[in-house]
Amino acid sequence: MADLQKKLKDKTAVVGIIGLGYVGLPLAVEFAQNGLNVIGFDIDKQRVDLINSGISDIGDVTSEQVKILIDSGMLKATDDFAHLKKVDSVAICVPTPLSKTKDPDVAYILSAVGQVQKYLHKGMLVVLESTTYPGTSEELILPQLESTGLKVGRDFHLAFSPERIDPGNATFGTSNTARVVGGVTSKCRAVAKDFYLCIVDDVYDVSSTRAAEMVKLLENTFRSVNIGLVNEVALMCDRLGLNVWEIIDAASSKPFGFMPFYPGPGLGGHCIPIDPHYLSWKLKSLNYYARFIELAGDINSRMPEYVVERVTRLLNDNGKALKGSKILVLGVAYKKDISDVRESPALDVITLLQQRGARVVYNDPYVPMVKFDKGDMKSVRLTARQLSSAACTVIVTNHSDYDYKMIVDNSNLVFDTRNATKDIKTGQRKIAKL
Repeated sequence: MADLQKKLKDKTAVVGIIGLGYVGLPLAVEFAQNGLNVIGFDIDKQRVDLINSGISDIGDVTSEQVKILIDSGMLKATDDFAHLKKVDSVAICVPTPLSKTKDPDVAYILSAVGQVQKYLHKGMLVVLESTTYPGTSEELILPQLESTGLKVGRDFHLAFSPERIDPGNATFGTSNTARVVGGVTSKCRAVAKDFYLCIVDDVYDVSSTRAAEMVKLLENTFRSVNIGLVNEVALMCDRLGLNVWEIIDAASSKPFGFMPFYPGPGLGGHCIPIDPHYLSWKLKSLNYYARFIELAGDINSRMPEYVVERVTRLLNDNGKALKGSKILVLGVAYKKDISDVRESPALDVITLLQQRGARVVYNDPYVPMVKFDKGDMKSVRLTARQLSSAACTVIVTNHSDYDYKMIVDNSNLVFDTRNATKDIKTGQRKIAKL
């Protein structure tokens, strides 16, 4: 242990990152920029080649950053996991999706751990960052690694540190967001803490890997439940004839006891729509039903249907039917100013509109094409003619690039699910809000 901690402090340790996506690539860049040699591993040969040519496909990492590190030799990417032999510390940053039955799919974790197992050596630190249910590190990963004959806390170290990436957040990134670390043993925790202190100033250590795994689920369950609450308030305000955005703004004037959350067309991204189900699934195995989680998930998952219902009503009020009408959807990324469409509610909105007979086109300056089961759809140019030819323009993602006054002025009808048009003073008759 002392040798690895010395290497980390001397910056002579070799860092491995498995998974070079939205979590792994920013992490790899951060370690490399802080003077540690980094080997990034990914099963996607195309992504590996892209990174090695100095190109980033992740919005939070620039190609210039990657090229500088590649050219200096501080960072390299590979799909050959035999290079794990050279690694002193490895962080696993692979996807953890849900199955169709909303059960945890840990296949990517197990595959990554299988590769680490082949090349596990004395003194090595293994950290899981992928979000999962409490107990994963000790119940799934530890037995696989100890099957090599090496002993945790003595021969190698195992820890969990939840990723806290918020794509598109210009204020908080990898370097200035505190890390939470839990180790299988106290020695594991100490080594993992030194590992992250190479790139951040604040590391909060907890008593176990299970505690660290629970921290991540609490963070995202907190958001899911509160968004579910405010989405239900939006449904209530629709029935009561009230403006939910006005209500939230007024409540936000209270300096204590209230934290504003905002309604929307549904949840997107890899974390908030998925992570609470990991906790719910685990608790079901302990004969406990997580009512808040299930209820919030139900409300949030139904928001795309509500959006389509509102569009149908708005068209009907204007003497038009949804079937056969052209609908222009603005934004398909799950949040503004990024290109990530994972779990995006916009995809559900588009599919539901098409199922009801609407002719749907979309524009997104960050997403040139989206794959659907029935084929690819390309982003159309956002012009005055495109807007005026649509029966309704639906703002699903509130990108900063959009000229909302131009959009309102040239649209026949606007349904704004994000309150993006709040500062537009003209054409209010044409604007309906969630």
